[in-house]
Amino acid sequence: MNFHTQLLQQTEADRAGLLDVPIIQGALQGQVSLPSYIAFLTEAYHHVKHTVPLLQACKAALPAHHVWLYGAMDEYVEEEQGHDEWILDDIRACGADAESVRHGRPGHATEMMVAYAYDTIARGNPLGFFGMVHVLEGTSVALALMAADHIQSGLGLPDSAFSYLRSHGTLDLEHTAHFALLMERIEDPQDQAAIVHAARAFFRLYADVFRGLPLPQVASATAQGVPA
Repeated sequence: MNFHTQLLQQTEADRAGLLDVPIIQGALQGQVSLPSYIAFLTEAYHHVKHTVPLLQACKAALPAHHVWLYGAMDEYVEEEQGHDEWILDDIRACGADAESVRHGRPGHATEMMVAYAYDTIARGNPLGFFGMVHVLEGTSVALALMAADHIQSGLGLPDSAFSYLRSHGTLDLEHTAHFALLMERIEDPQDQAAIVHAARAFFRLYADVFRGLPLPQVASATAQGVPA
């Protein structure tokens, strides 16, 4: 059994825990509100803006026997450039203040997730960063495109408010296949253990980000005749 398959199997329960978070289940059922979506985009901005710096830090910290990963890291950097600006554009299309998001601070859960990523690279095994890649890109493929359709139909927002979810979900279909090929080449048991450990941690940390978002009060608001 190759390592990518092992990674999927060993983190299956952690992934299920993320998908069971109420706001994710609600979004997939069309239970959405504009404040919840803007809050999601806000937290997404505050971790996505670190993607390129984290990739660069990971590459710089890789031991010499992993130089074969340099090309893949450079490709990731090139493809991830500017995704944070997509999110700010989506926030503007929702009628919210993108500049206040740019200059604001993330929620506690997002700050902890980003800090854990930097700490994994600097203090632990830098390959553990691929645990974060597994969580964020795998989740995007599973949720982004479907969630975007439900959120848009529920809120009546323009297509321009979904460039991050739709483009990111489509790109990550390609990234996930590439990621699987990379993981199949990870053979050292310590490297494998570091990636699994980090992935399990990131599933929990990312779930905390979603738990920190305001739940849409769709039913109660409708009952009171107030738009959700």
